[in-house]
Amino acid sequence: MNPGNSEPVLQTEPKEGVPDVTDTLADYELTCELYAAASGSLAADAERASGYRYGHEDWLIQFKREGAPIALLDPVALSKQGADWSLFNEAIGDSNWILHDSRQDLPGFAQIGLRPQRLFDTEIAARLLGLHRFGLAYVTSYYLGITLAKEHSAADWSYRPLPRDWRNYAALDVELLIDLERAMTHDLKQQGKWEWALQEFAYALQEGLQPVKPHPVPWLHISHISALHNDQRALAVAKELWTERDKLAKEYDIAPTLLLSDAAIIEAAQKKPHNARQFREIRSLNERVRMHLGNERDKMFERYAPIQRKVKPSLWKRTIQHALDLPDNRLPVLPALPNDDAVVNAPKSMKFWKQHHPERYAMLQRCKTVLNQISEDTRTPVDVLIKPQIVRNLCWTDDPASRDVAQFLEEQGARAWQIQLLSESLTRVIM
Repeated sequence: MNPGNSEPVLQTEPKEGVPDVTDTLADYELTCELYAAASGSLAADAERASGYRYGHEDWLIQFKREGAPIALLDPVALSKQGADWSLFNEAIGDSNWILHDSRQDLPGFAQIGLRPQRLFDTEIAARLLGLHRFGLAYVTSYYLGITLAKEHSAADWSYRPLPRDWRNYAALDVELLIDLERAMTHDLKQQGKWEWALQEFAYALQEGLQPVKPHPVPWLHISHISALHNDQRALAVAKELWTERDKLAKEYDIAPTLLLSDAAIIEAAQKKPHNARQFREIRSLNERVRMHLGNERDKMFERYAPIQRKVKPSLWKRTIQHALDLPDNRLPVLPALPNDDAVVNAPKSMKFWKQHHPERYAMLQRCKTVLNQISEDTRTPVDVLIKPQIVRNLCWTDDPASRDVAQFLEEQGARAWQIQLLSESLTRVIM
């Protein structure tokens, strides 16, 4: 372990060199054979093209297992050729899949048919162990005295052929995960948190492999949409622009924000241009979206310029006019909050608690005090001991003193170790 006492060593390449991308069925099947003959845990990671392409699918998957070379798989190319992903599942069996922040990668694995049976998440482990930072580069530096370069983390991973530097970066992401698993397992057991970790890993695996639920009102994800909540006509403009943008983005396989930014949608909704002059005054509706980050990503974004030029400003003008012409009875209505006594969604504003519900506020403060003490005693961050929203929900309910706290925590999604550790103390302070 290197607990921050010495300068970490920068690892610039995998020890066994930079692998090529596996993108043919023959090479994929050979990889499955090699990994079936290898042993131990599987280090895994994935790269997407977020911010460039419409979907969120994986464009590269990285694997490492002791006794086999690092593999870089092109899941899009292999799936198009009919790759049987169950072959890889069988090759790994019930061995641990080591991931860093598994919630990012498990949905993509599940989408193509990769089904880990057991998980070790190094980010979850870092949180349980009370590390102050949780990024992979920091964790490898802390535990192994090695730091990794991250210069290609936001690259357009759909680009082909992948440059050598990108393949090197991708391979390094799995190079050290097996060593990390060993070091962190030791510390988790030493701190008496191994059973906690197993429960957290199992929960993360179960949640991560579930089908992604679509948002019931996806256009409400527009950034700063709350600025329009009291203006139904503005909401109509935003909804129509979002819908048209999403349709075109899906058709051209481009990130929606490369066609029209969320900020442009909000500005158009607020200004509601009724004629050509007012429309021209909103520059963001009349100019191609350009990304100026001052790094290599600028060139990646420019690859999408031909698609961007296909979408003319006149399209946004017609879309806005359509929204302005809608009769009042067709204007969007925001969904009502759930009216269900079983649904608890306590407010986050402590000012609101203090001003309008001082008794509940006092109870919440008592809960926080006891949680802070348990956090200190166990060297575990409070937000790892229990989600803060669960505690707020407990104190927000009517007559919480009459509740079975253990049952409430379970219904709210707390794991067994959290319930066992916290329920008795929380019960005492809410009585």
